[in-house]
Amino acid sequence: MDNIVLCGFMGCGKSTVGRNIARKTGKKFVDMDSYIEDKAGLTVSEIFDKFGEDGFRDMEHNACKELSQLKGLIIASGGGAFTFERNVSVFKGKDTIVLLDVPLSVIKYRLRNDKVRPLLQRPDKDKAMQELYEKRLPIYKNAADIIVSGKNTPMKTAFTVIEAVKEAKI
Repeated sequence: MDNIVLCGFMGCGKSTVGRNIARKTGKKFVDMDSYIEDKAGLTVSEIFDKFGEDGFRDMEHNACKELSQLKGLIIASGGGAFTFERNVSVFKGKDTIVLLDVPLSVIKYRLRNDKVRPLLQRPDKDKAMQELYEKRLPIYKNAADIIVSGKNTPMKTAFTVIEAVKEAKI
């Protein structure tokens, strides 16, 4: 099996579902943001502070290239990774890109107590989330080989992804 690369908006379950897929398939799970943090020795926030968004996006692209060279991974991409065509093209045709499609109302509920994501600390967070979600969703859909509803429990969503990938390979 090639790598399965999960994409989608923040809070859609990429990391949680990805860990479940890895457990069920015996594959290794990699969270792309954690991978970048480990290589840089800095948190994503620190990378943004020190190198700006462009610096982070370059590190993210390098992570995409490195991870795409490996086999048998379940990769949770960062929320913004697949908004850049250069990252999509690294995986496209080689690995299976799966969009975890979750309605914004569900995402807002899931992230209601989040104190980490900068976007969610803003006073206009609802409007900002709506705008970002509406901008990114069509991009995610265009990048994805498979679209799976991520509204269910993480385990049920993991099984759905596994089955959808198997069916797509047949």
